[in-house]
Amino acid sequence: MTINCKGNLIDLRKPKIMGILNVTPDSFFDGGNYKDENAMLTQVEKMLLEGATFIDVGAYSSRPGADEVSEEEELKRILPIVTLLLHKFPDILLSIDTFRSSVAAKCIAVGAALINDISAGKLDENMFSTIATLKVPYIMMHMKGNPQTMQSQTSYENLIIEMRYYFSERIAAARALGMHDIIIDPGFGFSKTKAQNFEILKNIDLLQSHKLPILVGLSRKSMIYKTLGTTPENALNGTTALHMFALNKGANIIRAHDVKEIAECIQLAENLM
Repeated sequence: MTINCKGNLIDLRKPKIMGILNVTPDSFFDGGNYKDENAMLTQVEKMLLEGATFIDVGAYSSRPGADEVSEEEELKRILPIVTLLLHKFPDILLSIDTFRSSVAAKCIAVGAALINDISAGKLDENMFSTIATLKVPYIMMHMKGNPQTMQSQTSYENLIIEMRYYFSERIAAARALGMHDIIIDPGFGFSKTKAQNFEILKNIDLLQSHKLPILVGLSRKSMIYKTLGTTPENALNGTTALHMFALNKGANIIRAHDVKEIAECIQLAENLM
């Protein structure tokens, strides 16, 4: 199970880490932490040294109820960061967290490696054709609605069956346009209740029927800190516990704020397996 990133085959049979770098002022955990170039470069270098294969850069906060950000503002935020990171770390594999095809195309043009789309192409009808033309890996996530409306859309007759149908339809549409190297993300916290998030995690191995890599993004989310009665800042231990569970259920990529801790989980999981 491999994906092609800028001519490099990445083997996902051994789980990989995607470190998170949010450059939005309102991200739920690290919003506004990286106010200057040095802070960003220091954090990215730390994540790479601790074992991150990918760095995911987002300039549009997708937390529930996040403010709308214009395409112009998203590009203004993200393009200088992509350029800065590639200048400092020429071999870095940057993932761009965007649902806009124009942002995806411009970031790939300056050297990013893959696209992480929370909407699986549903918020921009040009996304799939753009990715097919760019021939880059593409992460499609399960979500209903958009970041402003998703938490009011948590009604399912059978969540797992509906999610599998959603991915089957989205994968077929992507394949019809010639897209390759597709990764699926169940979308923890996106149009799901806390109980639904745990239901997905418990059954995440059922998504392996699509025969595609699975990305898990649980890091410091509300399903953890609300269950524990704490805050995102104090949710590292709970995050680590659920990351280990996800690895044992077959997750191929873990998207996380805390790279060192998940790298240790992967090392221990390899010994358990």
